[in-house]
Amino acid sequence: MKRILIAALGAISLSACAQQAPQSAQAPGAQASSANPAAVTAAKPAAGTPEARAVDAIRQLSPQVTVDKVSAAPLPGFREAIVGGQVVYISDDGKYLFLPGSGGALFDVAARKNLSEATLAGMRVDLLKTIPASERIVFSPPNPKHTVTVFTDVECGYCRKMHSEIAEYNRQGIAVEYLAFPRMGIGSEDHKKMVSVWCAADRKKALTDAKTDKAVKMVDCKNTVSMQYDVGQRAGLTGTPMILTRDGTQVGGYVPPAQLRATLDRLSGEDAKPAAAPAKPATGA
Repeated sequence: MKRILIAALGAISLSACAQQAPQSAQAPGAQASSANPAAVTAAKPAAGTPEARAVDAIRQLSPQVTVDKVSAAPLPGFREAIVGGQVVYISDDGKYLFLPGSGGALFDVAARKNLSEATLAGMRVDLLKTIPASERIVFSPPNPKHTVTVFTDVECGYCRKMHSEIAEYNRQGIAVEYLAFPRMGIGSEDHKKMVSVWCAADRKKALTDAKTDKAVKMVDCKNTVSMQYDVGQRAGLTGTPMILTRDGTQVGGYVPPAQLRATLDRLSGEDAKPAAAPAKPATGA
């Protein structure tokens, strides 16, 4: 439900590798699409009731979902709705929608705004300030238009995919400042490998090698990998990569370069101006 609503609000892909153990998340409506459609009955409350306003609020954010049930909630002033086997709460006036669970979020329905994300963003800015600039592995064009902070892991498939396109992110005018988040936890082989990357004389090469299964010399030194991991957890990270803007807004997990540039332009209040397409290599007659 959360991913569908976030997509409806205009956010971008949250493709990411789960922390520690993969989580099986099923999108709302998935059961309905795989089962007999005739077996699913959508909730149809009487017009003008709090239940009807709850259904309308959900559909404002995500028109494609089916609300299976809506009723009074244990929390006074709210309705409780079931969508694809997941529970959401809507204020009786239909103005606010709350998604419980890990990373729960409170939405302003009319503004189509994640109020929880706005609060987290400010905290993330403060947390990121605790990590020195010298401890970030930076891939940047000469004059970046945008700068993002990315919590990354050397084993995560989406992190590897993103890094394989780092030159295109830079060509789009995006500087990427990597921070370490060994998703298998402190003391794991993943953690030791990332410590080796941060202890390498050439961190950029070591990170690239680690993400392409090339040998990285296993070394140890005074480092901030564990500190970065802690900051990632406190910033609300549940999977890698986690892309954050300068103001602390999370804009996705893996996001293709051109799509990320368009999103950053939109968030900064500018019209998207994608970089020119690369020249095609000359071919013989």
